[in-house]
Amino acid sequence: MDICLASAADLDLAAQLLHDFNTEYNEPTPQPAVLAQRLREVPDTDVLLAGEVGVAVLRFRASLWSSDLECYLAELYVQPAHRGKGIGRALLQATLDHARSKGAGYLDLGTSEDDVAARHLYESLGMRRTEGNGGPLMFVYEIDLG
Repeated sequence: MDICLASAADLDLAAQLLHDFNTEYNEPTPQPAVLAQRLREVPDTDVLLAGEVGVAVLRFRASLWSSDLECYLAELYVQPAHRGKGIGRALLQATLDHARSKGAGYLDLGTSEDDVAARHLYESLGMRRTEGNGGPLMFVYEIDLG
């Protein structure tokens, strides 16, 4: 499966995949056209596509602690019919490689406790749930401010 950096012309496909992702998990989602426009407008955001079946959204930010960038993996999705074929692994590896190539020294993400398949994938590529090697367990918190 070829993984590529999405061009402006590819953002409609990426938006449809993101819409499908939220729909699959019963999360609120804007329509694909709105998502595509947001992908075009939000700065410091890169989108990777795994053919027409997978998407990763990376958000880059300056680091306070070093001159490297930090990368937040905002979304990673593979359509259900294409799971279990190594596409998610290839997409995540491409995400790590792309983040490094952009100068990121750190990548973080959040997932839910019940998404065991995703957690296994992340951990199989060296990600950890602790602060540093052997450190305390990390938690991700969120709040709606609207």
